[in-house]
Amino acid sequence: MAQETTGAGTAGSKDPGTTGSDTTGMTDQERDEVASKLVDRFSLWSGAAGLIPIPLVDIAAVGGVQLQMLRRLSEIYGVPFSENRGKSIIASLAGAVIPASTATTTAVGVGSLVKSFPGVGTAIGAVTMPVFSAGATYVIGKVFIQHFASGGTLLDFNPPDYREFIKAQKEKFAARSAATPSSGSASATRSASSKGAATSGP
Repeated sequence: MAQETTGAGTAGSKDPGTTGSDTTGMTDQERDEVASKLVDRFSLWSGAAGLIPIPLVDIAAVGGVQLQMLRRLSEIYGVPFSENRGKSIIASLAGAVIPASTATTTAVGVGSLVKSFPGVGTAIGAVTMPVFSAGATYVIGKVFIQHFASGGTLLDFNPPDYREFIKAQKEKFAARSAATPSSGSASATRSASSKGAATSGP
């Protein structure tokens, strides 16, 4: 039962500027910005993993994405990473992010399992799982940015200490998600009108 522990700055990182050795020269603000962009990117990947049409495989894929995000955040902040500890922390934090209410817990499980029904089940699952997956990944990432930035490690992480922060991040993600479609359609309208202006020119 050996735990895999890797130090900060592993050579296997493919994203320049995010390994521990590359971020040591960064200011705290620059490090937080890099970490925030990483969380945004992994939230999108998590939403994409939620689209996997096979029940329960989507949940496993989202967990893998979240674990990789935690590994990369550990590298950015120079915090030693343990895969076994990371898995248990993500599982406990996911319980805090997704309230233990019957309705929400049922919605996540049903969102995945409903994909086993051809047609309508796949469509319903394709709508619910990406939203839950991206939201949970976003909140988990923001919690760890806060924790690592304040000098915390995986060993001293305690999810109940972040209840209020989790609540605020969930509200921020919900507001951000609600604003995204309208800003996307506005940019599409601007793009279409500029193309129209370009084609109707002299």
